[in-house]
Amino acid sequence: MPGINGRFDGKRVLADLNALRAIGAYKTGVHKPTFSEPHLRSLDWLAARLPDADLTATIDGIGNVLGSSAKAGPKLLAGSHLESQNHAGWLDGPLGVIYALEAARVINTDPDANGAVEVAAWCDEEGHFGSFLGSRSFVGAVTEADIDAARDRSSDRTMRDALRDAGFAGRPRLNAEAGRHVGYLEAHIEQGDMLESSGLKIGVVTSIVGIWQYRITFTGEQNHAGTTRMAVRRDAGLALARFCVAIDDSFPALSGPRTVWTTGRITLDPGAPSIIPGHADMLFQIRDDNSEVIARLEQQLHRLATEATAQGRCGVKVERIRTGVPAMMTPAFQDAIEAASAACAGGKSIRMPSGAGHDAQVLATIMPAAMLFVPSIGGISHHWSENTDEADIVTGAEVFVETCRRLLAG
Repeated sequence: MPGINGRFDGKRVLADLNALRAIGAYKTGVHKPTFSEPHLRSLDWLAARLPDADLTATIDGIGNVLGSSAKAGPKLLAGSHLESQNHAGWLDGPLGVIYALEAARVINTDPDANGAVEVAAWCDEEGHFGSFLGSRSFVGAVTEADIDAARDRSSDRTMRDALRDAGFAGRPRLNAEAGRHVGYLEAHIEQGDMLESSGLKIGVVTSIVGIWQYRITFTGEQNHAGTTRMAVRRDAGLALARFCVAIDDSFPALSGPRTVWTTGRITLDPGAPSIIPGHADMLFQIRDDNSEVIARLEQQLHRLATEATAQGRCGVKVERIRTGVPAMMTPAFQDAIEAASAACAGGKSIRMPSGAGHDAQVLATIMPAAMLFVPSIGGISHHWSENTDEADIVTGAEVFVETCRRLLAG
């Protein structure tokens, strides 16, 4: 018979999530930027609980927490991340880590269960220093030069300094062991309203979008706002505004059914009311699960930049600063989630793509991978009001544990 930990406990799942919520609490959410004091405390909190699941805890040289099992049989890797966006939600990331911890506690301590769940909390999924640096390091896609170049997007602190201050400098970075895991499973809040609006409990993720990010710069001529005639102005801010309109006018004809694009930040230099900006830049992002669509839209950005520059007022330059290859989730793993949903959630599931990026797309480059979603109230995420009904959290956790059982059973 299973030991006391070898039984699913929904109240334990909620208690764990609320314990993490209390670390770095901000309003009803959290503020846990990568390598901040609340983030580091969260890593220690998890490491201290992994032995309860018969796991040995390691925090590696890039800040990943990994719980490894000595139990015989197949191993399934599961997890998510513990840092947050600035002043954001309490479930984005921790939900998947706690689901993985609960699955490990249930399965690893049950002598009748096949194999074991190993737990991961990947560092910097939210991109404070880069793009999925923790999971990419694990699959061998981050060099020492990449770490040297990484800087905090808010404070400009180097990642080397952050690792040193956290006490991680000099530690080895752990890498995936070929053949060790049957695959990777991750749970996450949906961050949209499809499940809630449809009265469904589980999203079976079919694909994860690629995210391509650009810095677009506009170079004009700084001058006096009162004495420079409109006819001769080279206003970089105006050029930027026109470029945004041109994007919205031309992109729809080139897009796929779920393509989205966002201008996330605009900066005018010098940014004073009485000075015509001589320089402007914008951070721009495209998301789609079809690489051909993204490539088509990138070509359009360059065409628009060439056309705008040719008009002679301002020079426009498009620089790609981030890429994320779309990932397809493993069909057999999707089937396992759907079967677990039928057993534990009344079959209230739907297959759906993910419009957000996740560590699962990185792990999918080296092993079978899958994701399940639970509903988000109002579809809100990346904001401190992000939330999910407790009953939905517990149902999702039960489906997750059952999916792990099925995947380990083969």
